[in-house]
Amino acid sequence: MSPESNPKQTKVCPTCGTRLSESATRCLVCGTELAVKPATPKAEKAIQASRLPEVTLSLPAAFGLLALFLVIGAAVVFAVLRGTGRVIEPTPVAPPTETPTITPSPTETLTPTLAPTETPLPPFEYTVAAGDTCSSIAFTFGISVQSLIVLNNLPVACNTLYVGQVLKVPYPTPTVTPPPTATFEPAQATREACEKVIYTVQENDTLSSIAANYAVPQAAIKDFNGLASDNVYIGQPLIIPLCARAATPGPTPTPTTPPPYPAPNLLLPADGASFTLDNDVITLQWASVGTLRENERYQVTIEDVTDSQGRRIVDYVTDTKYIIPVSFRPKDKIPHVIRWWVTTVRQTGTDEQGQPIWTSAGAPSQQRVFSWMGVAP
Repeated sequence: MSPESNPKQTKVCPTCGTRLSESATRCLVCGTELAVKPATPKAEKAIQASRLPEVTLSLPAAFGLLALFLVIGAAVVFAVLRGTGRVIEPTPVAPPTETPTITPSPTETLTPTLAPTETPLPPFEYTVAAGDTCSSIAFTFGISVQSLIVLNNLPVACNTLYVGQVLKVPYPTPTVTPPPTATFEPAQATREACEKVIYTVQENDTLSSIAANYAVPQAAIKDFNGLASDNVYIGQPLIIPLCARAATPGPTPTPTTPPPYPAPNLLLPADGASFTLDNDVITLQWASVGTLRENERYQVTIEDVTDSQGRRIVDYVTDTKYIIPVSFRPKDKIPHVIRWWVTTVRQTGTDEQGQPIWTSAGAPSQQRVFSWMGVAP
């Protein structure tokens, strides 16, 4: 018979040799503590799971992907909010318009024209003669009695003058001359005085037929209208000078004396002007009174008021100016007061010496005075 096989494992007590069960910790016979052998676990078969694929990224690529995800997320959120109407789009602001800076152009400064100023002359000396009074001296030199009294410290009655007394006489104050009236030249005055009519050229009209119709020379019509040829056109206005008509044959009319001329308007020199050593000659000027006839002249009268011999010039001219001869210039060092005026005269005959006889043909002009110094004091 075969020995029984103990399926269970046993252990032997090292002291008494008693067989004990595998799990006994103390010998039941002798009480010896038995060392417990740790149970050996069964080897378990390791189960290894399948590994996922590994993705390796660099740091810049990781940041790029993160930024891309953020942009995509922001776009999705913006689209959702815009669809719901909760997004307020900013109003585009127009760029500020640049205002051009206007630089003012420099204003041109006009230099004023300096008008010549009159330099007052110092008073001249006058020696009192027999019969002189303050009134006569003031009238002779064209000044006021008051100015003579003030300048010489005379009493108000001015009754202390004596022969040989030296007085200071001021120059007369220039009188402001009114501006001359506009006068036409003789040719222009004749043209303006001509009687004229306006004629409009009709069909089949010629310059010669128009001239014959009005009994006016063709040359006069061409002259008044500034025509270079005899050609005219329909609708052209023409000035017909009726004053150019030929005289109608008949008895010779008796010549009539023209009406008197107005007084000439004196122009230069101004009343009270002063002339010094620099003025060798003096020119007198006046305005025309119209077209003078062949037997008419301007009579110019010039006299030296301060000269004891009463020097005087009377001359006849057709022009509206007269140059005082150098011979009439004072010879001493005292300023002389010269008086002048102009009138229109007409020749009515001749005397025994064959000189023309002149009679007044108009009103005389106003008298003017000026002072003229002859030699240096």
